[in-house]
Amino acid sequence: MIEINHLVKKYGSHVAVDDLSLTVEPGKIYGFLGPNGAGKSTTMNIITGYLAATSGEVKINGFDVLKQPEEAKKCVGYLPELPPLYMDMTVKEYLDFVAELKKIEKSLRAGYVKEAMKITKTEEVSGRLIRNLSKGYRQRVGFAQAVLGYPEILILDEPTVGLDPKQIIEIRDLIKELGKKHTIILSSHILSEISAVCDHVFIISHGKLVASDSTENLLERMTGAQEIELLVKAEEDTAETAIREVAQVERCEKTESKEDGAVQLLVTAKKDADVREAIYHTCVEHHMPILEMKAASKSLEDVFLELTSQEGGTK
Repeated sequence: MIEINHLVKKYGSHVAVDDLSLTVEPGKIYGFLGPNGAGKSTTMNIITGYLAATSGEVKINGFDVLKQPEEAKKCVGYLPELPPLYMDMTVKEYLDFVAELKKIEKSLRAGYVKEAMKITKTEEVSGRLIRNLSKGYRQRVGFAQAVLGYPEILILDEPTVGLDPKQIIEIRDLIKELGKKHTIILSSHILSEISAVCDHVFIISHGKLVASDSTENLLERMTGAQEIELLVKAEEDTAETAIREVAQVERCEKTESKEDGAVQLLVTAKKDADVREAIYHTCVEHHMPILEMKAASKSLEDVFLELTSQEGGTK
């Protein structure tokens, strides 16, 4: 659906996008992650035709964005970080105007505008001036202009920025609903949002693609060796020494304990080893009651920081 091949964007001597190649398949919600200055918004602006690339190729449904811009843009609905709203228009006036800009046939405009308002739940404010709407409703109007005309692809740049928690949940639910009928590329700094909404994640750092996989596979791939969080009732030195002597244990580190008289340990197993049973027998042998033992899980935040740090750190 979208093919990006060897994309480069330079601003003078600064390289914002550095030989980026990726493919977007239909029917999925994609998360686009990266630290500030990584090149996310620049890439999105090139895909939507707002910016020209220095070199490389972007195709949308087989249409080259540079050589066939009108055909390519018809396939895309775009919501920038700051929605392009006209504050002195009512919601309906604005969407009628957008329908005209998108060159939707006159006979279809009224129906498309009504459907866009229904999808984004802006019907009840259709007669109000946009400047009098809350930020949450303005964002919904931004979504309405993006979905108007049923484009196959929706590109959303930081769609929940500046919203309160209730509005974030509403917009997140809206994205999930839109994902049933559209392919979506979502840029966000809220990593829990990406985990909750997206099927696939692209992570870029310094203009380069450093990861492309499903959220689940990324977490599994980055977890590596088995890690166990262990809480035992014992003296600190006794517990650490005993666990370190287990043959399958690669590393044992003391962390902040949750309870008095107990020791919290982070235990890392050797490659392909399962240390749970050995830890249990060791604790029994040294009369150390196990209060808690669970697998240590990585969050998407951990994966994000690890991958972007490997590329020279965040800026």
